[in-house]
Amino acid sequence: MDRSIIRLLTCGSVDDGKSTLIGRLLVETDSIPHDTIESTKKIRRSGSTIAAGEIDFSLLTDGLEAEREQGITIDVAYRSMSLLDGKRLIISDAPGHEQYTRNMAVAASRADIGLVLIDATKGVRTQTLRHLTICSLMGVSRVIVAINKLDALDFQQVIYDEIKEIVEKVIARLQLLDVVFIPLSALAGDNVVGKSKNMSWYQGDTLLEAIQGWQPSKTAELSSRMRIQFVSRAENFRGLSGTVHHGSFNLGDEIRVFPSNKTSKISKIISDQKEVKSAAEFDAVTLLLESEVDATRGDLIAKVNEQLHPSDRFNADIVWLHEDELIHSRSYLLIAGSTQTPATITKIKHKIDVNTGSEISATDLGINEIGSVEIATDMPLTLLAYSESREFGNFILVDRLTFNTMGAGMIRHSLRRGENLTYQKYEVNKGARAAQKNQQAKVIWLTGLSGSGKSTIANGVEKRLYATGMHPYVLDGDNLRMGLNADLGFTPADRAENVRRISEVAKVLVDAGLIVLVAIISPFEADRRRAKSLFEDGEFIEVFVDTPVEICAARDPKGLYKKASEGNIPNFTGVGQDYQRPSKPDLLLKGDDDLDENIAKILKAII
Repeated sequence: MDRSIIRLLTCGSVDDGKSTLIGRLLVETDSIPHDTIESTKKIRRSGSTIAAGEIDFSLLTDGLEAEREQGITIDVAYRSMSLLDGKRLIISDAPGHEQYTRNMAVAASRADIGLVLIDATKGVRTQTLRHLTICSLMGVSRVIVAINKLDALDFQQVIYDEIKEIVEKVIARLQLLDVVFIPLSALAGDNVVGKSKNMSWYQGDTLLEAIQGWQPSKTAELSSRMRIQFVSRAENFRGLSGTVHHGSFNLGDEIRVFPSNKTSKISKIISDQKEVKSAAEFDAVTLLLESEVDATRGDLIAKVNEQLHPSDRFNADIVWLHEDELIHSRSYLLIAGSTQTPATITKIKHKIDVNTGSEISATDLGINEIGSVEIATDMPLTLLAYSESREFGNFILVDRLTFNTMGAGMIRHSLRRGENLTYQKYEVNKGARAAQKNQQAKVIWLTGLSGSGKSTIANGVEKRLYATGMHPYVLDGDNLRMGLNADLGFTPADRAENVRRISEVAKVLVDAGLIVLVAIISPFEADRRRAKSLFEDGEFIEVFVDTPVEICAARDPKGLYKKASEGNIPNFTGVGQDYQRPSKPDLLLKGDDDLDENIAKILKAII
């Protein structure tokens, strides 16, 4: 990061006075145009108590009209000002409402200083504790705890001391090392830029002094590194383009590309369409290598002596940002820099109680909850511990269907078991096994409500295939729950794990050259998509057995609909739990059509 720029994040609960404080700081450092200041004397929020003709400082950082109408900060508002030592301060005014914690978390990931406001009239609240926890996880270097609105309490030192004592206990368990406490009044201006005459008992820095006095902490020096953003190709030209994140590269340097671990030497460096001899930190360049190496978008380039360890298993901290809860065994898209790969949460170790700091056993994470997880990625990644490198230690999880951002993560460390596994290839492969059986190996995935006819159709298809001398096998959801999946219930998390296990078994059977018929409800499209992603093109046929729930309930071969209607099965699909219809199934069957016709349609897709 360019140290001529300091990034300040302001956070706290709703109505703690963040916008007012930052507005005053900007005005008193002459960082706001005078005509803008004049406009704040004329505009008033609904319910505002500020007298006509006075400045409403809070309006200076609200960028959305909706914020002014509601009197809250929704988005992160960014403002810039110059400090006395010539550095530039970028101020991020983060939302205080719990609903917008995700906005605050994103801003914290880039912040040098976290300014956490506490309303002295209300004391320490849960959202304050959550923001302190996120500042700790996101590696914010300095935290300034500003205890605001002391003017409403006659500037009593005892109030300040009581709040400070509570926060100090939180800071100790969060292991925040650089913390400054400041009593102030954003509305009256006490201890914002100038010393307060009303709080002579406080002899510490003002807010401006605490910001200007910050110095970056010394961290371990990183070798020269560049993440490939794209591969430039033309006739007789192949360059690796990106921005140098650390150190520098020089003509003739020997480099190593991760995760392939291939080495080469820099033959040319191109910057701004000109050949140069070196590339410094933050330069956007294209590197040409003497010999071609296996490199693609998202890979990491470092000096040849750098010892990095690509892995596909990681321990990480997660701040969950979406209304839909994080589900164990659900597949998401992991994005780290320009790298994208499917990833699965293999274990939720615990979630953190932001009030006490205790670790609570958990099977899922809800919105704004923070937890520790283990992640498996579909390909090896060169990620570092977040404590070592913010740039190479962060990632986000994205829903693979909607592309909504679901969570923000920080790598703690890679897991050794991910580094020590190597896929073993055998001479007798899937193609040879299928050819021996005179068939094409594939999986027919039948999904639909309970009672839709999946198992009946799968049984009929298997009998027809077997009669012709082919080699089918049925994986039935209920049968597998009596053995392999006997430990699983019917919550969304357990259903995701149920589908994951069955899809992995199906993959093994396809590798054995079999035609696999899977009869399983699999109610969630994300889980079915993840199952399909395990197979090569043409190997996975999704069959939606579309049977109205009324017909399924009338059939009720297992008596489950009756039990569900009586309240004895709370997570029963179609009654107590939604079924997500396949958006684009490979084959659509009507469950109330003639059985032989449905069997014939599947056989046509197989043979």
